[in-house]
Amino acid sequence: MEQWRTFPGVQQLIQEVTKHPTTTSKEPQASLASVKVSVHDSTIRKRLGKNGLHGRVPRRKPLLSKKNIKARLSFARKHLDDPQDFWGNTLWTDERNIELFGRSVSHYVWRKSNTAFQKKNLIPTVKYGGGSVMVWGCFAASGPGRLAVINGTMNSAVYQKILKENVRPSVCDLKLKRTWVLQQDNDPKHTSKSTSEWLKKNKMRTLEWPSQSPDLNPIEMLWHDLKKVVHARKPFNVAELQQFCKDEWAKIPPQRCNRLIASYGKRLIAVVAAKGGPTSY
Repeated sequence: MEQWRTFPGVQQLIQEVTKHPTTTSKEPQASLASVKVSVHDSTIRKRLGKNGLHGRVPRRKPLLSKKNIKARLSFARKHLDDPQDFWGNTLWTDERNIELFGRSVSHYVWRKSNTAFQKKNLIPTVKYGGGSVMVWGCFAASGPGRLAVINGTMNSAVYQKILKENVRPSVCDLKLKRTWVLQQDNDPKHTSKSTSEWLKKNKMRTLEWPSQSPDLNPIEMLWHDLKKVVHARKPFNVAELQQFCKDEWAKIPPQRCNRLIASYGKRLIAVVAAKGGPTSY
């Protein structure tokens, strides 16, 4: 242990781990062994911890190319001074896949020893995933809009049908002004020639959007909320999952939507601060 405390390679180790965050404690242990320094991996973790380096589950963020970064920064700078009314008059949209048993959400159970396989302590799994539902949803500062279940393969024609049946009714229900703008991401189905022509024909003005930017769409927070409450209701089958999604989406408080849009400027500031890179949103 004393040998470890006085070993001159400690700072080098810290620099190496800082440079390569995915390094495991076993790797420097082997490196130290090569110079005849024996140290337990737990000691390495403690030493790194004393220097402010702690093991954490990495956050998942879209991979950004230089082009993506440039577009994100340009978008943020362009809209940084837009009036709040502009964002309040935007209809935010997105699609999301929601699994029946919610395996994408971390779960924990409080149980006694030797009770791991009791039914109440299990999360059910079904062959081939047990099913899921793909939904399209929208919202504005005034509240949630419509939620549509997507049946079958999603293509440009299906997407246009969803827009036709749900956008204007949502705009009407949410009392958006005549100058409202439709936000959508750059999924190929959204930007295809036929969809672009359909949007133009139906006089739907869209917000120019930077690719790989879910952190700029506040609807992501509502998807998180939706999954949490739907899975808490423990839907038994896909039919229940679909119904619960519709029920809970309609229950989203308008105040929640308003707060998300009221703070939208902070997202733009975060993108500018990150020079177009990933943000904490």
